[in-house]
Amino acid sequence: MDRKYRQRGYMDSGGAPKEKRPRAKAEPFGPKTPQMPGERMVTRCARCGKLLPDEFDPKGQCPHCNFELHSCKQCAFFDTSARFECAQAIPARIAQKDARNDCAFYSPRKTVERHTSPDAARTNDPRKAFEALFKKQ
Repeated sequence: MDRKYRQRGYMDSGGAPKEKRPRAKAEPFGPKTPQMPGERMVTRCARCGKLLPDEFDPKGQCPHCNFELHSCKQCAFFDTSARFECAQAIPARIAQKDARNDCAFYSPRKTVERHTSPDAARTNDPRKAFEALFKKQ
């Protein structure tokens, strides 16, 4: 009699038992943790996005694009959805958000980024980056 369905296990004849593959050993102390890249706190320029040095002068300018660093756009409390576009209670609106001001609440915005590779190892040449992928070690 020909079977209607040909999948294994459907109405199998009671032939020889199938061979079981040995399972991989489980870690005795729990699952293996992935190696996650480290994190670092950085400050970037609000205009050009370049990394600012750790000890930059907040009353100065960006060394790359000459953007005023003591401005609303560079501040940690800058929030476009808040009143006067500031998370702090300021008495009056500051009209130019990218111009230098003397706000008492100013604090430079710091972000947490993943530290995947050192800055010196990065290359701007796409051909070199492609060749580095297939480099023999």
